[in-house]
Amino acid sequence: MVAVSKSKAKKEIEFLCTECGNTTPKWAGRCPFCGAWSSLKEHVVEHEDAAAGRGGRGLGGPVHQVVALKDVAVEDTKRLSTANSEFDRVLGGGFAPGSLVLIGGDPGIGKSTLVLSTLATMNAAGVKALYVSGEESAVQVKLRSERLDVAGSDMLLLCETSLDKILEQAKEIKPQVLVIDSIQTVYKENLAGTPGSASQLRECTLDLMVFAKNSGCITIVIGHVTKDGQIAGPRILEHMVDTVAYFEGDRNHQYRLLRTIKNRFGATDEIGVFEMTGHGLSPVANPSRVFLQEGMPATPGSVVCCTMEGSRALLFETQALVSQTNYAVPQRVAAGIDAKRLTIILALLEKFGGITIGTTDVFATIAGGLKVNDPSSDLALALAVVSNHLGIPLGRQTIAIGELGLSGEVRGVNLLDQRLKEARRLGMTEAIVPASGSLPENTSGMNIKRVHSLSEAVNWLMDKK
Repeated sequence: MVAVSKSKAKKEIEFLCTECGNTTPKWAGRCPFCGAWSSLKEHVVEHEDAAAGRGGRGLGGPVHQVVALKDVAVEDTKRLSTANSEFDRVLGGGFAPGSLVLIGGDPGIGKSTLVLSTLATMNAAGVKALYVSGEESAVQVKLRSERLDVAGSDMLLLCETSLDKILEQAKEIKPQVLVIDSIQTVYKENLAGTPGSASQLRECTLDLMVFAKNSGCITIVIGHVTKDGQIAGPRILEHMVDTVAYFEGDRNHQYRLLRTIKNRFGATDEIGVFEMTGHGLSPVANPSRVFLQEGMPATPGSVVCCTMEGSRALLFETQALVSQTNYAVPQRVAAGIDAKRLTIILALLEKFGGITIGTTDVFATIAGGLKVNDPSSDLALALAVVSNHLGIPLGRQTIAIGELGLSGEVRGVNLLDQRLKEARRLGMTEAIVPASGSLPENTSGMNIKRVHSLSEAVNWLMDKK
């Protein structure tokens, strides 16, 4: 009888939920833990012995004692600035010591470009940085740095995919900032599964989290995204890290948005606006002017609105096109706008606005490639449809803000005074807003029309004909 070595790991098949991270021994159409449908994916797991698990994870940090909450000393931890105003805004004022940041986005949208240029700038200011590339060779990274004009940086570079070797080098070098590009390429040698598998992603991210917390090193992890825009791998990755930021934007446009959906060290839903240039991503100081087409005459179907992205008021342009249909079923196409929301607004216009558009095609979009889910843009979208349908243009200095209810009422929006202040700063002279809500103290130079219902707003637009 041949004895089996205890050091040899035993492999078996389990099913991992990509939404909650729990595992089950058998497949099911619905996860028994979180209730998500079609989220159980097969993967091979490897059971390590306890000693190997502790050694591989490196849980050799300081031993913490139980203390009362009132006795916890709050240290003044100084954030590390990126020297990039938009990046600092997204992070909540810079990198917090020991934080683990996850950055995701479509291929080629600018993740590596932003991180590489940021590291080079921080390194020039005396910050010790280590850039780990698992996808590109040293020569490729060098060529990228030449395009970004940072080829002369003293930033440290390591081309490696073994996480054990990466952490070994990091513990020896002791950088202040560590970048893993990308998490889907690194792997643990004593764990089954190919790089990028669910088990490898989870264990590698956990090791990086432990390293960041024990050493105080700021760790940035770059992740790929799936077809539906989510970071590839189990959703538990987003729960493990401190900050999750997504790159948004169309590769055919020069502007990119970096949006936080989770931030333990700052506000969520903050955005940073960048412009893709020949020398990388440059921060945009006044993003509202980016999404407004200046110098163009007023045309039917275009209405300016304002949304709140974190603490920032952002003006954008809502456009609509109404045309006679050539199909049995009229088309309803939305870009940057929730398609279901567009359908609801068209129904409200039929019911309460007296606008007959049931036999026409309706196309709606947000100019500049911006995606807006703010309900306060309902009124602007409705007026854009009516404006194009009736051929009545609104002036470029007119802004519409308001949420529409299913009874045809115009509901109040939050932070209306801040939105109007930003509109006034950018030269808006006329605004149509809900009847409820506080207005800025100084509204001189701006004509404000307050409406209670959608029909009242439509009549206000018709009076301009």
